[in-house]
Amino acid sequence: MIRVLFQTESHFPVNRKKIKDAVETALNGQVHRSAEVSISIVGNRRMRALNKTYRNRDTATDVLSFGQEEGKPFVGAPDDVLRLGDIVVSYPQAVEEARDQNTLVDDQIVVLVLHGLDHLLGKHHPE
Repeated sequence: MIRVLFQTESHFPVNRKKIKDAVETALNGQVHRSAEVSISIVGNRRMRALNKTYRNRDTATDVLSFGQEEGKPFVGAPDDVLRLGDIVVSYPQAVEEARDQNTLVDDQIVVLVLHGLDHLLGKHHPE
C-alpha cells in the first residue's frame, strides 16, 4: 500500500488526486512493501527559508526533498512501512515554470514531485 500525505497552504489550488495518483504509479513498480511519502505545497517565502536552513542558499527553489531515513541508519519502522520522506514544492515557482513551458500548473507540480521522489529513492543529479 502506498500512502501519500498531503499538505498545502490554503490559497494554493492544486489537484491533490492527480498528484497522489502520479506518486502511487511511480512507486508501484519500485517499492515492494508499504510506503509513505509526504508532499507539501508552499510559497516562496517558506521555500526560501527551507533552502537557506538546509542548503545554505538564500533563494527559493522549485522543489526540495528530505529523506526520512537520514540520520537513522540502525532503526527500522516496527510496522515495516518504508517512510521515504518529505517533498516540498514551491507553488509560485511551479506557476512560473508552467508558464515558461506552456503547461498546466498541476502537470508541472507532478513533474516536480516526481523529481523529488527520485531523490528520495536515491536517484541524484550532479549539482
